[in-house]
Amino acid sequence: MLIGIDASRATGERLTGTERYSREVIAALVRAAPQHGFRLYLRDWPVPGFALSPEAPSASVEYRLIRIARLWTHIGLARELMAHPPDALFVPAHVLPAAFAWPQMRRRIHAVVTVHDVGYRHFPSAHPPIQRLYLDLGTRLSVRYAGAVIVDSEATRRDVIRFYGRGVAHDRVIVAHPGRPALAEVGEEEARRTLARFGLDDGRPYALHIGTLQPRKNLRRLIQAWARVVQRAGAHEPRLVLAGGQGWGGEDWAALIEAAHVRSSVVLTGYVSDAEKAALLRSARAYVFPSLYEGFGFPLLEAQSAGLPVACSDAASLPEVAGGSALLFDPLDVEAIAEALRVVLFDEGIRRRLIEAGRRNLMRFSWDACARLVLGGLQMAGRPQQ
Repeated sequence: MLIGIDASRATGERLTGTERYSREVIAALVRAAPQHGFRLYLRDWPVPGFALSPEAPSASVEYRLIRIARLWTHIGLARELMAHPPDALFVPAHVLPAAFAWPQMRRRIHAVVTVHDVGYRHFPSAHPPIQRLYLDLGTRLSVRYAGAVIVDSEATRRDVIRFYGRGVAHDRVIVAHPGRPALAEVGEEEARRTLARFGLDDGRPYALHIGTLQPRKNLRRLIQAWARVVQRAGAHEPRLVLAGGQGWGGEDWAALIEAAHVRSSVVLTGYVSDAEKAALLRSARAYVFPSLYEGFGFPLLEAQSAGLPVACSDAASLPEVAGGSALLFDPLDVEAIAEALRVVLFDEGIRRRLIEAGRRNLMRFSWDACARLVLGGLQMAGRPQQ
């Protein structure tokens, strides 16, 4: 079988969760199925570090570079698929080409798509209107016309069936947990330089959050909770580090921090590279994840990979991903967030228990296992629905 893969999200230099998923699952698919051929569709050539870069080609992998500035999926990819159809198509991030609405396209190519989350349905105000419309229409099309739908969690499976269930047989929505993330290798000197760059080299402990600064991440309440932690911390005031680039929403985070009177204890780093992220994780005292909604939650596993105790929201998929290894709190309750922060920062007994539970939790997640489930979805997609 020749499997085409939309690899357009796997080659960027700044990887968010979706891009990281694309890169890792593609590499795992090639490892898991050497009996098949793979055709990767790219917007641009892979950057160094992408396991399947053209500089190290595999006999079972070929590349098609599609150069089109706009409507890459619906025009560029669709045109290539119609001209040179593979047997199957895997889209690791939400959107099938609209051409799959045509029955003849679906007869020629059976498609599988990964839907990572439908947070825009739970929190519509946390997304720009145009983005929300695009996500909804793209997900509706993908669920309706894919032969199978891969989801990252049981929570997302429930959401897909709830909001789009008329368009897909429920047994064709397959949960395939992503694998655990690997942290970048960072030497001691590089780690020291990173901490010094962000003013964190004075030995004060810090709680860490990594993610794009946007409303869905619930950082406004986190800052309010942090003010309560600092008020009760005494002489050894800890820090809160918010690492991530500015997202949509127009929040003035510096002003929010100033209004909460915690300017001296909150650090905004901006976007961090993989190496900087690894250095911040390995020197942190605890990790906090207060999101209102996540389809999976890579940061939780990254923190556990670094040996950190995690306090996280009890919303959506996060309890499922944590599997009892994190201290859960209600993300709408500022006092509950503050209390969870105090525990993971200062309660040594609970900290040790969470760290050990985190190590065990990581063993549940494997990219190879994820890839096998995707391959099963591709085989299912090729069979007629009953």
